Amino acid sequence: MSSLGYLGLFLTAFFAATLLPIQSEAVLAALTVQKGFSLWWLVLVAGVGNTLGSVVNWCLGRWCLHFQDRRWFPVPKAALAKAQDRFQRWGVWSLLLAWTPFIGDPLTFAAGVLRVRFDLFLLLVAISKFSRYIVVAYIAVYAAT
Repeated sequence: MSSLGYLGLFLTAFFAATLLPIQSEAVLAALTVQKGFSLWWLVLVAGVGNTLGSVVNWCLGRWCLHFQDRRWFPVPKAALAKAQDRFQRWGVWSLLLAWTPFIGDPLTFAAGVLRVRFDLFLLLVAISKFSRYIVVAYIAVYAAT
């Protein structure tokens, strides 16, 4: 039974990191107060799933550049240049905000478009995602006591 909970959390966290509007924090919070689940395994599973979902965004960003000269490409060159300027102004450190709603997922996509080194991307996004899940798990456990 608990292995299905971990799998469900992984999938929820993975898809929540894409552009799908899914709230994995609620699933994590619910599982932390149920018997049969290890708090640290829950945080690990959620963090890995969410980080891997962001890797998909990064890959999609890199892949979409192959089509930027096509007429149907959805992002005009001027908008792409503006996004690049903004990203460079804040730097790769902005990836520490990958956990935030509404801007985190597009930020990880933009990192792929702007060719942020994968190892640096992975490190910063993992720090961001795991930190969020640690805080959510702590709040859920504290609220349940």
